[in-house]
Amino acid sequence: MSGLQGTPCWYELATRPDAMEAAASFYEGVFGWSVTDAGMEGFDYRLARSGAETVAGLMPMPGDTAGMPPFWMLYFAVDDADATAAAITEAGGQIHRAPADIPGTGRFANAADPQGAAFGILAPAQMEPGCEGSGNAFDQKQAGHGNWHELRSTDPEAGLAFYSGLFGWQKSMTVDLESDHVYQVFSHGGTDIGGMTGLGDAPLSCWMPYFGVNGVEAAIGRIEAGGGEKIHGPMEVPGGAVIAIARDPQGAHFAVVGPTDPS
Repeated sequence: MSGLQGTPCWYELATRPDAMEAAASFYEGVFGWSVTDAGMEGFDYRLARSGAETVAGLMPMPGDTAGMPPFWMLYFAVDDADATAAAITEAGGQIHRAPADIPGTGRFANAADPQGAAFGILAPAQMEPGCEGSGNAFDQKQAGHGNWHELRSTDPEAGLAFYSGLFGWQKSMTVDLESDHVYQVFSHGGTDIGGMTGLGDAPLSCWMPYFGVNGVEAAIGRIEAGGGEKIHGPMEVPGGAVIAIARDPQGAHFAVVGPTDPS
């Protein structure tokens, strides 16, 4: 298993087809992204850039997701999409979209873990972390990039075993929450990259991305000014960072992390 396997590499918003412009405008306002059309013939896919680096994609929700609220999909890089898809099935997960090629990007698949949380895998065309050639979508040192990855699960212990076997993730620190849940931080290549816990208020097992910001209080103001809603926080977490969980105007959940005020 190489260092590529299991690296967070892409963040993709699926939103209502009639809300693509509104969603792009909202996230541009919150993170300072520049959202442009990807130029995919016959498909409205948009790329979000933070400065010169491509960090996320926006797409209309597929027709087979009727009734599902808009959501963020997290992608993890793999060495071999077909082999990893087979390993997912063997470990009790499901493949929702079989491995397929994206010209110039790589080979991807959409899957779910045994508890039902959806995620994506991508074998980049160039075997290096970062699904887009212009930079790394996951960068804990830059605002506007993916920073943290949180799994809410009906069985977080089983979830950790599944992803550890698939990606080589390891247990890091554990934090006891007021709700009697344990928040299990996990690491990849010696770096803490996310946490797993019980469902909490989530209706089903799901992943949620945290994006870095330089000033959480100001980011909350931008979220609310853009028609979004803060649903938890701001709250200080171990290590001194501050987080807030939010919902965009179309209903997709995400979180922000950084210092309380700009630094």
